[in-house]
Amino acid sequence: MITNAETIRPGTVAVVGIPFDANSSFMRGSAQAPVHIRDVIKSGVSNMCSESGIDLASRADFIDLGDMSINNESDAIETIETTTSELLQRDIRLISLGGDHAMTYPIIKSYQKKWGQLEIVHLDAHPDLYDSYDGNRLSHACPFARIMEEKLASHLVQIGIRTLNPHQEQQAERFGVEIITVPQLENAARIELVGPLYLSIDLDVLDPAFAPGVAHREPGGLTTRQVIELIQQLKAPIAGADIVEFNPARDPSEMTAMVAFKLLKEVAARMLERPLDFS
Repeated sequence: MITNAETIRPGTVAVVGIPFDANSSFMRGSAQAPVHIRDVIKSGVSNMCSESGIDLASRADFIDLGDMSINNESDAIETIETTTSELLQRDIRLISLGGDHAMTYPIIKSYQKKWGQLEIVHLDAHPDLYDSYDGNRLSHACPFARIMEEKLASHLVQIGIRTLNPHQEQQAERFGVEIITVPQLENAARIELVGPLYLSIDLDVLDPAFAPGVAHREPGGLTTRQVIELIQQLKAPIAGADIVEFNPARDPSEMTAMVAFKLLKEVAARMLERPLDFS
């Protein structure tokens, strides 16, 4: 994946793919997402400019490190944590392309070692707070339960939720999670965050009309414009981010791949606009 990482300047925003989906509960396929997102980037269908005018193609502090090497599914969670930790020691900021949402747990473990407890903004149709799902405590339905019970985050805000069941509601109360459902979306502008911030975007936060290429399509979601505005409104410096749960097998028109590319650009631009102090 990385051949000259020692030359990367501190503060660089780096994209890394995590082609892993073994903890998906319903349908696998998101492991293929990183290569499909890169195919869209390379196709020339759009340029690398964000809406704020940052041309990522011309920035030396924005790079693509390729994909993590995950050779053994049973060791994947440990591999993600170890590799992420190695990258963070170089004082870079990562945008991780999944893969299923289970990968956020080992990523946050690595970030906590580097930055201490972070604030997390989580965009999703689902709170992913199950204590266990189908007997799997590392399921993509559980990462934020693991994160909060291990006190890896100081504040978790979940936006776009529209599948909150009694168990997950109890979990949210137990962990002090701030949930903003779709009908409450206007409250998102009032969130007070200091940072460092970690941003986790599950593409099924979007209505399936805008992003059909996900395993768990949940009608009644956000528009692409609403998600972009949520990203652009973040004032706290972003230490890291992930974009997960894109399933190319359910995206024959490449609509969702284009949405993932668009969000990647906006997240990267926001990170570059709000630098972190690595001294």
